[in-house]
Amino acid sequence: MIPNQAEFLEALRLVTAAFDKLGIQYAVGGSYASSLYGEARATRDVDLIANVTGRHAGLLVAALGRQFYADEAQITAAARDQGSFNLIHMDTMSKIDVYVVWRTDFGATQLARRRPTQVGSDSPLALYVTSPEDTILAKLDWYRQGGEQSDRQWRDVLGVLRVQAKALDRIYLDDWAKRLGLSDLFTRAIQAAERL
Repeated sequence: MIPNQAEFLEALRLVTAAFDKLGIQYAVGGSYASSLYGEARATRDVDLIANVTGRHAGLLVAALGRQFYADEAQITAAARDQGSFNLIHMDTMSKIDVYVVWRTDFGATQLARRRPTQVGSDSPLALYVTSPEDTILAKLDWYRQGGEQSDRQWRDVLGVLRVQAKALDRIYLDDWAKRLGLSDLFTRAIQAAERL
């Protein structure tokens, strides 16, 4: 079963409310963020980056309750190893992947630069989203890690570059692309977006 938009947003509302209650900083990233900043496309899950620590594991499972599949051991391991875990809303099967990256310089920067955003029309949801620049950089990094094979990741990057265009902080992008070893990909993406 694929959740509809309202179901998906309700699952996201429950997770972000639990994070807020526990003082866990988070930002929505991935394809959901690139759809907000660039060209919209359907996605069946959402990626969050978050500053989850081991002490949050049991508290998070308790806060989400029976409405979610949440594995305490998986959360603890992700917090320890800077890995990831997933949360699945049992009624709708909406999946939220949580990446624990706050100990890395780029992860900390993404959380520091997150933006408050409202999504949805009937009952708007207030949440934090990675900046357009960080969304581009993270997508380029995923694209590289995937062997530069994912057309979807590449299209997402080009969509944000094209739609945001002059609003982007190019100095920040150039600096972080260099630090992340993505300068060549970023240059290619800029050139490709300009041809669209």
